[in-house]
Amino acid sequence: MAERSQFEELARQLSAVGAVKRSLARILPADCPSGAAAVLSLTSRYGEMRMGRLAELLAVDMSVTSRHVAHVVDRGWLERLPDPDDRRSRILRLTPAGEELMEDLGRRTTDMFAHHLGDWSDEDVGRLNELLARLRESVGDCRAHTPRAPARQTS
Repeated sequence: MAERSQFEELARQLSAVGAVKRSLARILPADCPSGAAAVLSLTSRYGEMRMGRLAELLAVDMSVTSRHVAHVVDRGWLERLPDPDDRRSRILRLTPAGEELMEDLGRRTTDMFAHHLGDWSDEDVGRLNELLARLRESVGDCRAHTPRAPARQTS
């Protein structure tokens, strides 16, 4: 097992990843905030799904998921269809406009990383991808494994 100082440095480095996320957010179209982009990305990656599954993948509350979905539906990027197995539920599916936007976002993201990591070798980029995937798999859903800090009392 790595030494504690290694985990402390990892925590610092992951905190700095916020700068990368902010760079990604800056390349999004003005009417597509990061929450909307996450909904579109997951729907593109995993295909049609119910709202509950999307909330699980986003790891956020259903009310937050509903707001993001409403935003992308209003813009015509996602549609809600009746679930053939349960008429009370809806299936979420990308529209052709949503698929087109995802292609554009993919190009923007790829171009941004190509610009900033242009001096990295293919091996370095591949290793980073492998390690990030491994980290994500090892940590999983942090909310399920990490006890919450006690709420602060106010007087």
